[in-house]
Amino acid sequence: MTHPNTALWLPKRGAPFTVGPAPYTPPAAGEVVVRVRAVAVNPIDGLPGFLYRLALPWLAFPAVVGSDVAGEVVETGPGVTRLRPGDRVLGHAFGVDESRNRPAESAFQHYAVLLEHMVAPLPDALPFFRAAVLPLALSTAATGLFQQDHLGLAPPSARPADRGETVLVWGGATSVGSNAIQLARNAGYRVVATASPAGFDHVRALGAAHAVDRTAPDAVERVLELLDGGPLAGTLAIGAGSLRRTVPIAARAAGSGRIASTQPAVLVRLPALRALRRGVRVSGVWGGTLKDNEVGPAVYTGFLPSALATGAYRAAPDAVVVGHGLDRIPDALRELKRGVHAKKLVVTL
Repeated sequence: MTHPNTALWLPKRGAPFTVGPAPYTPPAAGEVVVRVRAVAVNPIDGLPGFLYRLALPWLAFPAVVGSDVAGEVVETGPGVTRLRPGDRVLGHAFGVDESRNRPAESAFQHYAVLLEHMVAPLPDALPFFRAAVLPLALSTAATGLFQQDHLGLAPPSARPADRGETVLVWGGATSVGSNAIQLARNAGYRVVATASPAGFDHVRALGAAHAVDRTAPDAVERVLELLDGGPLAGTLAIGAGSLRRTVPIAARAAGSGRIASTQPAVLVRLPALRALRRGVRVSGVWGGTLKDNEVGPAVYTGFLPSALATGAYRAAPDAVVVGHGLDRIPDALRELKRGVHAKKLVVTL
């Protein structure tokens, strides 16, 4: 089975994107091919050349990038029984991950190869453009919350037990934060989230018990007051400057002194050493590692399909469609660089 394929190519670091033909790659064992109908854009997709070298030094060129996929299964590889052609799905594409590193597995093309255990069926009521906001942010949040080398929390489930502990999500109105709040709540944890005041309704609607103004001078004290001496299960620190505010909280709160940071590892290393002196362990999250352990299938195959179908989990933040076609993805990346709040930019294909 073959299909004419087209991709948005990145010829080399720092070069402009260009649309051109791409091979159709059949699925191997444990893989599926998805006809991509919508993609979302993320900051890592549009890095300048020198930052690509820093963040993705292994990336082979010419490259196809992109992580967020929603579309239809067109072919399944050997051993795949959970999915079949015609299924509407979302999935995390790993073409830029060091262990995969091949254009066939990236999102910005018409036919993408995905790992079966990192794909979730969609309910009929969830359109592709809305589903596309989830994969990378969901994976990053799940990695930080549930992997044993990060916070190591109990996994989400349809009927979570009340854990009697609080998770702090610093940066709750971001894409990763929106997913972290929902995952933590579906794992039985109370959530305190920070956001700007404009994002308070957003984080509360997703399940945060309390919203704290992250820009306020007394934000650290306010979070500690809301903990009220109760145990802190862990902290997910999202965004620049988040470690400076969350390390004092983790150092003073009862319970876990663990922080999972979504900042690049090179930026986490020195703050992590300083935090150790205060009894706080900081780890840097790479949102692709869950594919290689129990967390990926637990979220994408065990939890997400039924949670989306029942409404226990929603596609958040809101999608904003900025165009149709591979040639509109660079426009979306330029708009993303100008800044967005509590939304995610999507291109349909």
